[in-house]
This record gives sequence, C-alpha cells and structure tokens, in this order.
Amino acid sequence: MENRFSFDYQHYDSPEGMPAGDRELVEEARRAVARAYAPYSKFRVGAAARLRSGKILCGSNQESEVFPAGMCAERSLLFHAGACHADDPIEALAIASEPSERECYPCGQCRQVLLDAERRQG
Repeated sequence: MENRFSFDYQHYDSPEGMPAGDRELVEEARRAVARAYAPYSKFRVGAAARLRSGKILCGSNQESEVFPAGMCAERSLLFHAGACHADDPIEALAIASEPSERECYPCGQCRQVLLDAERRQG
C-alpha cells in the first residue's frame, strides 16, 4: 500500500514580509529564547502561541542535569496552554532558536504533542 503525505506552506525570507500578527508571534518566540535554560546543549529555543482570544503564551526549553528530564519549548508551551487555557484554542504557533544558523523544527515528541493538541481542540 502506498501512502502520500504532503502539505502546503509559505516561506518568508524575513519576518518583515509576514502579516503583522504572525510577525508579532515570531518576535514573542524570539523573546522567549532569552528565558531558555540550556546550560548543557547551549541550544536555546523559544515558542509562542496565539490563542483564539488574541492572548499570546510563551514557553522555552528547560534542561536538567538528569537527562532526559528537560522539556522542549514547544511542549512547555503546549502543556501550559492545555492546563491553564483549555477553553481558548491555539490558532498559531511560532518557534525560534539560538544559535539560529538554520531553521528550527519541532522534535518527534513535540510533533506528537502538537498533533494531540490539534485533535483535542478539533
């Protein structure tokens, strides 16, 4: 059995070309990078989500000396949103990283939690 998975997306060379709301979300994710605790990997990640109400929530990665007890930025954000803002669905999410020589993508665990959140919210 052959299956195909694809999706469409827009790529922007810089945030200046993005719609204002998305640009604001990227900036909030960049600010969240400063709150990351990554003394071991030195890879700091921030995430920001815009809820249907317009409220923006942020999260950052938090490492622990006892690996793998740390938490990615996306999951810290999504778990907080689910626990404290369950009735206000996420409409958009942005992530940023430092160093940022290349694009930053969610890990497999974060992708699963993103999917779980999407399913819960319908």
